[in-house]
Amino acid sequence: MQRKFYIIKIQYLGFRFHGWQKQPDVNTVQRMVDRTLAYVLGHKKFKTLAAGRTDAKVSVNETYIELFLDEEALDLEEFMPLFDLNLPQDIRALGIEETDAKFNIIQHAKQKEYLYLFTFGEKIHPFAAPFMVAFPEVLNIPLMQEAALLFVGTLNFRNYTYKPTPTTNTVGTITTCELIENTVYTANFFPKKSYMLRVVGEGFKRNQIRIMMARIMQLGKGEIDLECIKKSLTAPEEIVPITYIAPASGLILQSVDLK
Repeated sequence: MQRKFYIIKIQYLGFRFHGWQKQPDVNTVQRMVDRTLAYVLGHKKFKTLAAGRTDAKVSVNETYIELFLDEEALDLEEFMPLFDLNLPQDIRALGIEETDAKFNIIQHAKQKEYLYLFTFGEKIHPFAAPFMVAFPEVLNIPLMQEAALLFVGTLNFRNYTYKPTPTTNTVGTITTCELIENTVYTANFFPKKSYMLRVVGEGFKRNQIRIMMARIMQLGKGEIDLECIKKSLTAPEEIVPITYIAPASGLILQSVDLK
């Protein structure tokens, strides 16, 4: 029987999951997606791959998974409502379409938009904890906004890659990096004012956005200066030790554009 290929768009709240990829003895998004697929399909003759992995507690507003099916073709109108209905409440299926063997979700060119939500100066309502981070210190937002712009362009992000090896390609392109007031996500238990680091680009490195956020936050606290961030980007051979990585719960993969 000829293998079938599908692209499924999903979103999920990452707070109770240990990331996307299956791991022994912990709950992951892929584990729950595969369990639901096995239940709806009535067999396990399939495989799933995501457009990218997420870390524990990272949420996703929009991403894609590829489904490889070794059984007969799906009736999409029948399958999609059943699949979505049987997923847990913190995972939702948004759409599905058929593709072919030429499509490779890992290698296919894609642009990703990330948001990092945060506030500062006060402790937030516990209900907001899955969505944003509250830094207790008073932060210099205008200086942080100036620093965010330094990350735009094709740069060597070695100082923003977690444990790179000598062969790790740390060059990447960021088309947008801005620190702005958060108007995308709101709730009556959110603080009156919150902010977000918005980053758009291709080929992000491991923990890159969270390390970027950490350095910008350290600048806002006065622990480092603007020259330190400039140097970390223009002279990557001069290693700036990673002393802090911003918490994962503030990070949202907002969208994935399969070009």
